[in-house]
Amino acid sequence: MVVVLSAPRAGAASSDARCPVCSGEQWTDRLQRLKLAVERCADCGLRRMQPAEDQAAAADEDPERDDCEPPLGFLRPPDSPIEREASIHYLDLLEERGAAGHSILAVIPAGHPFPELARARGHSVVASPSCGDDEHASMPEGVFDRAVIIFRLERSSEPIALLKSVRSALKPDGTLLVVAPSLDSWPARLLRTSWSEWRRANRYYFDTQTMHGALLRAGFGQVRAESDRRRYSLQHLRDRAHAVPETPLTRLVKLASSLVPPALRKRIRLQVPTSATIVMARPAEQRERPLLSVVMPVYNERASFATTIEAVLRKQIAGIDKEIIIVESASTDGTREAVRQYEGHPEVKVVLQDRPRGKGNAVREGFEHARGDFVLIQDADQEYDVEDYDALLRPLQRYQRPFVLGSRHVSGWKIRQFNDQRGLVELCNLGHRIFLGLLNVIYRQDLKDPFTMYKVFWRDCLYDLHFECNRFDFDFELVIKLLRKGYRPLELPVTYRARSFRDGKKVSMVRDPLTWLRALAKYRFGSIYRSDRRHASTTDQFSSPAAIGALPASTPQPRSTIGTDRPRLAAGGRLGR
Repeated sequence: MVVVLSAPRAGAASSDARCPVCSGEQWTDRLQRLKLAVERCADCGLRRMQPAEDQAAAADEDPERDDCEPPLGFLRPPDSPIEREASIHYLDLLEERGAAGHSILAVIPAGHPFPELARARGHSVVASPSCGDDEHASMPEGVFDRAVIIFRLERSSEPIALLKSVRSALKPDGTLLVVAPSLDSWPARLLRTSWSEWRRANRYYFDTQTMHGALLRAGFGQVRAESDRRRYSLQHLRDRAHAVPETPLTRLVKLASSLVPPALRKRIRLQVPTSATIVMARPAEQRERPLLSVVMPVYNERASFATTIEAVLRKQIAGIDKEIIIVESASTDGTREAVRQYEGHPEVKVVLQDRPRGKGNAVREGFEHARGDFVLIQDADQEYDVEDYDALLRPLQRYQRPFVLGSRHVSGWKIRQFNDQRGLVELCNLGHRIFLGLLNVIYRQDLKDPFTMYKVFWRDCLYDLHFECNRFDFDFELVIKLLRKGYRPLELPVTYRARSFRDGKKVSMVRDPLTWLRALAKYRFGSIYRSDRRHASTTDQFSSPAAIGALPASTPQPRSTIGTDRPRLAAGGRLGR
C-alpha cells in the first residue's frame, strides 16, 4: 500500500521572521518579480517569497495560480510522461541506496505519479496524515525506510520543522530524497528575474549551501546533490516559452521551434537541466556540543611544533569541543619524537606515516581520522594565530556558511614580507597574484586568498569527494572541488606572519607551480566524486560527522588508504559538473 501525503498549504511568512536556516534577522537584497517581492537573508543567502500586501489574500485563496503567471500544473503537470520519467529516476536513486521493497513516506503534490510507480516496484508507505506545518510533533517515529519530499519543502512555512519531522519518522539507516527548485540551477542563473519558479506558492528558495545547512540543522548528514535533468519535446519547450514572461531565451526557443515542422516538434526530445536539484541525505547522530577536528600535518617542524600544539591545546572555543589530529610524516630533525610525546593525550590523535608523501597527503590522511562536525587545517609553523578560530568557526556554527577561508589579505596583495629575502618575497607575491587570477577566471570566482592555510568547513562537505593530490597542489584541489560542489567560501581576515625559506618554508619554486597549473586545468571538468569513479559499497566507509562522533573513543579507526588508487573520501553529488 502507498499512502500519499500532500503537505498542506502554508501561510505567508512574517515580515520580521527569523531565517529558518541560520536564524538571521536581517533580510536584504529585495527583488521585485512582477507583483511578488523576494528577500535574501543577509547571513546565509536563503531567499524567501514575500507577496505584496495587497496580494496576500489572493495568494492564500489560490497558491497554485497567479494572474501574471501560468498555472503551476502547466509548468509541471503532476501526472505527465515527463514527471513519470523523473519519478523513475528518483526511485532508481533510492534503490541505489538499498531501498528496494522498503516503506516510503511520500510528501508530494496531489496526482503525482510517484506512488503508482513505487507500488509497481514493490514499495509501500505507512504514513501519518500529520505532515503539516502545525502537526510535526505527531509524526510516528522510526517507521519508514525511505522518505521523499518532491516540490514541497520550498512551500512549507517551516521547512526545518518539516525536515525534522521526516527525520524522526525515518529509521536510523533510512534515506531522504528531496526535490526542490534551486537558485544554483542553470535556468535560475540564466533567467534571473524571469525564472518561472518565482511564485507566491513557493515560500523559500534554497541553493546548495542553504539546502545543506537546512539538512544538517534538521539532523541529516551524508548530503549529496545532483542537477535534475529531464527530456523535453521541442513542442513542450515551445509551449512553455509562450506561457512564461518573454525573455531573450524564450524568443530564441520560439524562433528555433518555428523552423521545425509541427509534426516533428513532438518527436524531437532534448535532455536539459531543470530548475530543480535532487538532494539525498541520511539521518545522523547529533551531539549536544559540536566537535571541531583540527588537522595538523607535521614534517621537520621541530623548532615550532611544540609552541603551535600547546597554543592549540590551550585554545578554548565557546560552545565547541575539539580534537587534534597530528599527522607526522617521518621527519628527520627530531620532530617525530616531539610528536610522540602527545600520544595518549585525551584531545590528541597521533598518526605516524612511514615516509613523507607531501603536505596534501598528510592532510588527506587527517581527514580520514577526523570525527568532528567542523574541520580546520592548522600548520605547525606559527604563521597563523589560533586566536582567529572563534571568528572562523562562527559562520559554520550558526549555519550561515559551510566553507570559510581565513584570508591573509582581504585588501592589498603583498601578503609576504620576510625581509631577509626581498627578491624572493616579491616573486612569491607576484606568483600568488597570477595563480589567484587564473583560478578566479577559470572558475568564475572573486576570491582574495583561496590558498590560505586556514580552510574551515563542515566535515559533511567532504562526503563522496575524491582527492588525489599529495603536495601543495592539494590546496588548489580542495578549494576547487568545494567550489564545484556549490560552496561559495566566506573570506574573513586573519593574522598572518610569513616565514622565509631560510626559516623552513617548503614550497618548491620550480616544481610546485607546475602542479598548481595542472590542478587548475585538470579539475575544471570531469567528475570530482568518488562514487562516479567506482560503485560505492553498500556499507559507507565515510559516514556522517555526527555518526562518527558518536563512536566510543576506544573504537579502532580504519587505517588510511591514502597513496592507493582506492580513495575513500567523498562530498555530495554531481552538482556543478
